[in-house]
Amino acid sequence: MLKRFIRLDFIPSSNDLGLLVLRLMVPIPLFLKHGTEKLFRFHAMAAHFPDPLHIGAVTSLTIAMIADGICMPLLVIGLAARWAALWSFFNLLVAWVFVHHFLLFGPGSDHGELIVAYMAAMLILFLAGPGKYSIDGYLASSPRR
Repeated sequence: MLKRFIRLDFIPSSNDLGLLVLRLMVPIPLFLKHGTEKLFRFHAMAAHFPDPLHIGAVTSLTIAMIADGICMPLLVIGLAARWAALWSFFNLLVAWVFVHHFLLFGPGSDHGELIVAYMAAMLILFLAGPGKYSIDGYLASSPRR
């Protein structure tokens, strides 16, 4: 009895359900906070957006807008999810390395630990894929004609 309780055997285990929860719990807040901001305030942000790769502030903002404003909804529905996760992972990596200078916590870290958690989620979704409860999963399981 104790063994079943410790292992939680009475709760069904599903990798696909876990991937669905991950696809909903991480991209939705990222989209609501950062994606909508970049999509609807693009011109206002372009003047002061960081340019860590020296490719221009507008280009940097465009790359970040694609990651937060387009890739996050794609991850939620599970369409081109691995590509969306990869794009987002590299956008987050550039922000963490060049803007936040690898800081995780402490003064001046500006939520570095959250960036690393987002990167981990994107890496998991890239490596594992979106699971069967996604458009990609549906397309993979449908018969080819």
